[in-house]
Order: sequence, then C-alpha cells, then structure tokens
Amino acid sequence: MDSEPPAAALAWAGEAAGAAAPARTVRRLTGGAHAATHLLRTRQPERDLVLRRFPPGDRAAASEARVLAALDGLDGRAPRLVDVDADGHRFGRPAVLITRLPGRADITPARPDHAAAELGRALARLHAVPLAGLRDGMTAGSAATGPAAPVLAAHLRQLASQPEVLTHFDYWSGNVLWQDGHLTGIVDWSGAARAPRGFDVSWCRLDLALLHGTAVADAFLAAYQGAAGEEVPDMLLWDLFAIANSHASVESWQANYQDLGRADLTGATLRRRHTERTADLLARR
Repeated sequence: MDSEPPAAALAWAGEAAGAAAPARTVRRLTGGAHAATHLLRTRQPERDLVLRRFPPGDRAAASEARVLAALDGLDGRAPRLVDVDADGHRFGRPAVLITRLPGRADITPARPDHAAAELGRALARLHAVPLAGLRDGMTAGSAATGPAAPVLAAHLRQLASQPEVLTHFDYWSGNVLWQDGHLTGIVDWSGAARAPRGFDVSWCRLDLALLHGTAVADAFLAAYQGAAGEEVPDMLLWDLFAIANSHASVESWQANYQDLGRADLTGATLRRRHTERTADLLARR
C-alpha cells in the first residue's frame, strides 16, 4: 500500500481537477497506516489534491466520501471531497480524491500543553456538527482486554447510553495538521461514526498521555469541556474504555509515532507507559 500511485490514479486525478494532463506525485503523506496517502499536483490548472488508497474490498472510501460530503469543509478544518472510486474500478483499490489542507502533522510541539488545548477546542467544534446517518461507533469500537476490561464490562451499557455526537473515531495528534503553531485541519475521516463524546475524548487523552504525560491529557480535557460548555460524563470510565480497547494493540502504534518523529516511543516504551496509566486509572476507582 505504500507504493507510488499507479498511472491510472494520476490520470483520474488529472481528470477530476479538469487538468490538461495527468497529475504527478509530490510525496507520501505520513500519519496513518490504514490508507496509502499521497500528495498529487496537477497543471493547467495547478492544483494540489490528496489521494487516499484503501485495501481491495474495503468500504472506507465510501464511508469517508459520505462523511466529507456531510461535513462540507467544516469551516476549512476538513478536506472537501473531489471524487470517489468506492469499488476500485479505476485501478483495483477503493480510493478518494480530496482537497489539500494547509499544514503538516506534528506530534513534537514546542508547547505540548498549548497544542493539547487546540486539539480540545477543535474536537468540541467537531462534536457540534449534526449527525448524518453514520454507523454505531460503540459497536464497532469495543474490543476490551487487559486488567481494565472487567470494570469496563460492568459499565459499558452506561457509557453507550449517553447522547451521541459525530465521532471522528481516530482523533489523535497525528490526524490533525498544524501551521505556524496553529491547528489548521483534521484528516482521516474514513472511520467516522456516531458515539458519545467520551469516545473521541478518551482516545485522544490516551494518545496525549503516551506522548507527553497526564498533565497534557488533562489540559486537552479542560479545553474541550470549556469549548463544549459541558463536562464529559463518566470521564474515568471513558479513560478505562480507551485503555482496555488498546491493551492488545498499543505496541503497534510505534510505527505511526516513529513515522512522525518520536523514535523514542518503541513498542516496549509504549507498553510500559500504557501499563502505568492502566494502574493509575484503576487506582482512582
């Protein structure tokens, strides 16, 4: 999936942009593993597009296209859909063409607390967007294991019964873009779903705790709740939700973190930090 886009994909991008010739590949874009994502550029007119290619048979392209159409750009914070090949007819893989947002992924900010606050305010704005016929994120996103799983099992129905919002489903530091120290966009919408607000909040808090520590995760929560105008109910249970659902896979996050400049976050380091956070959360029960 990391291979360069084929000629048929470049021709498609050129057609979609109304260009006189096929697009060319500028570079691969980092920050995710599900889709192969490349920046393309057309001429006559000159235009930057982003091509996201998914595995054969994957329905993520169709889902992302539907969500992006509903978001309608999110006041400049989300890409706009240019075209979709949901079944992979053009070159064998489902794909979307979307507009390029300014900025780059950055998980090494000079002021992690300030970046976390921007993440929180942006997520609150996202959660205010009306729902539009999305899948059930609580059903799709629950695979709890590890020491926190029994606690979560006893309260999962309580969490699932909370009011639902538009949920990104993979809201973490690598799926937002930054320019000049400010958050400029949110990317990777293929998993968007409906779920209580604690779903996105808890996953982002876990990401920030692994990257920068608990204080930064708390700064994110404070900014989110301030912008949303309400507290996230049962936040401790939601933190346990993210911990239990990442217990079996946290080492696999190493590739994404290292791709974005955190070579120190080895699988062993991630496991150790995850274990420490698990123990800390369970001790608060």
